Amino acid sequence: MKYKFVFIITFMLLGLAVISCTESLTDNPEENQAPNTFLFIQADNASDLNQQKSRLQVHWWGDDPDGLVEGFFFKWEGLYDNWSFTTKNDSVFALPIGTVDTTFNFVVYAVDAGGNGKYDTDITQNGISFGAEPFTDENGDGVYTDGEDYIDIGLIDPTPAEQAFPIKNTAPKIEWSEASNLPAESLPVITVGWSADDLDGTESIVGINLALNDTTEFVTFERSVGLVTLRINDINAQNPEFEILLNGSESDVNDENLANLLLDDYNRLYVQAVDISGAKSAFIPLPDTSSNWYVRSPKGNLLIVDDFESGAAASDFYNTAFSTLDNGALSDKYNVLDVESTSLPYPNITFPETLKLFKYLYWYSDSDPSIDLLTLITQDYVESGGKIAFSLTLQDSSSSFEYDNATLQSFLPIEGFAQEKALNFLFPGATLLATDNAEGYDNLRTASTIAFVHTFVPSNVAVPLYSISSSQITGTIGMINSQKNLFLFGLPLHLCDGTEGTVNNLLKKVFIDEFGLSL
Repeated sequence: MKYKFVFIITFMLLGLAVISCTESLTDNPEENQAPNTFLFIQADNASDLNQQKSRLQVHWWGDDPDGLVEGFFFKWEGLYDNWSFTTKNDSVFALPIGTVDTTFNFVVYAVDAGGNGKYDTDITQNGISFGAEPFTDENGDGVYTDGEDYIDIGLIDPTPAEQAFPIKNTAPKIEWSEASNLPAESLPVITVGWSADDLDGTESIVGINLALNDTTEFVTFERSVGLVTLRINDINAQNPEFEILLNGSESDVNDENLANLLLDDYNRLYVQAVDISGAKSAFIPLPDTSSNWYVRSPKGNLLIVDDFESGAAASDFYNTAFSTLDNGALSDKYNVLDVESTSLPYPNITFPETLKLFKYLYWYSDSDPSIDLLTLITQDYVESGGKIAFSLTLQDSSSSFEYDNATLQSFLPIEGFAQEKALNFLFPGATLLATDNAEGYDNLRTASTIAFVHTFVPSNVAVPLYSISSSQITGTIGMINSQKNLFLFGLPLHLCDGTEGTVNNLLKKVFIDEFGLSL
């Protein structure tokens, strides 16, 4: 009986305790507690934020003692008026750079998940209006519609995490493009490019300064300009300048010219980037101080293009021939451009612009001419009023480049080759006969062995002037088109002066009589 009584009393006490606890939970629930917010930025020295760039990554997180953190409201004070909401714990910000170093204050509030179960168009806590609850705008109307998902905002941390970020502007950087490799010598046409960057973002770059020889005088371009073609604006000017084609475009000429061009002298370009704060990169020279760039003035209307790979014999022959042409009238009145030894930057732009300085071209080559340049310039050159004479041979289809008819016709007045394969060698003493159409032209005779010889089928606009009379090969070897602005001789002319003086006479007939070369 004694033990039974003790058991009953104990059971009753436990029951009272349970009832007491139940009443306490029901009648006096604990209030929801707001979360706490923390902020972190990675820096080389956590105690010194003075070296932050305008592009930085900020981390934050929250802790809720009695629940879950739903997300965060954040704002850059003084920079944006509205609060932004995110469920992420970090973001990369690109802060605008002004004209001086600037301090921005970042504020972030953690939000818990204890919402009221309905969509609210305004969340105001701790005297701050954070705006409407964020939602998924499924119908794209910009307004919350019943049924759309939303973030049910609970309590917001009354003591946000915040940090002032002194932003130190960094100077931009600029470098010449790899293709901007100036030759030791050129005519007064050149194309150069550059690339500029800034740790604060390329959008902070507001100008590119380009100078010639004197960095106190420069032309300024917009950030979008990354390449320019410089060409002389007036050959006869006392103080010549470079006209500037923006991004290499003939239709986009800069309003201001580049001054301080030195003809028949050494020149150097300089480029510099400037950002919105006024910070500047160093002026970067081109070429660098280990080399030089000599700019030669055009001497007349004639340009000789040396596309011959082997030796100086060809160069010496044509220099003598043109210097004595027309009783020496052309002496020192022409320029020579050696495309074998001279690598022009951005040749597809620079080379055609260079040719515009001249009305007449003599282009001579061996059996491997610069086909890419020939196909690039010939049609536009003659259509714009230029006149051009070719002296070259072409390797056959077994060579590294296969000459199809479309390629040949892009720069020559021919239908194609008269035979499938080239003659490997044409020996000295072969006669090159002037045709009945070639009034005043002398017969020619080969003076050396010539490799890779083709005869041609002239096009319907070509007039045959020379044919080969040889046991080795026959057919048309020289012609001029009916417009008399394009002449072709399918052999190196300097190897065809077996009867001395006959090539000089041919050059005079072509350039003086047919082309009307004037000084």
